[in-house]
Amino acid sequence: MAALDQGSVVKVRAALTAAGVKDKVVELAATARSAEDAAKALKTELGSIVKSMVFKIGDRPVMALVAGDHKVNPDQLPRALFLKGDVKLLNADEVRAATGFAIGGVAPVGLPAKIQTVLDVSLKRFPTVYAAAGHPHCVFPTNVEELKKLTGCIVSYAIAEKA
Repeated sequence: MAALDQGSVVKVRAALTAAGVKDKVVELAATARSAEDAAKALKTELGSIVKSMVFKIGDRPVMALVAGDHKVNPDQLPRALFLKGDVKLLNADEVRAATGFAIGGVAPVGLPAKIQTVLDVSLKRFPTVYAAAGHPHCVFPTNVEELKKLTGCIVSYAIAEKA
């Protein structure tokens, strides 16, 4: 079965279509499991890769969409999302439970429930960014404005810094 036909990718494609966005999911020959792998496979700058990182603030899962060449500053997440509580990076099982996706393919869309999301403003450097599409070999091209529309995210200057 092709990766584009996998259940998790089908969820992403359906979410894009339902939001009125053209289904642009592409299957890569090489893995896009990490930001570095994705940038290499797409022959693009590392910063144009959107890392979808899942945390808990208190007992609420949240997602941070961060440029591939940046790292999350977890201490800034509660303030950016107007939440209170301790911040914890989720492990693989917790990520799958919160998002329905395995690490390496966590998409910002097609989630089983809405997750409060914050986006690293540095992604605005690129006219096109690439987000995971539910499988380690699948991504979709988008831009910051479209990601805001798709996720309802908050854009923050404080959640990430150059790696």
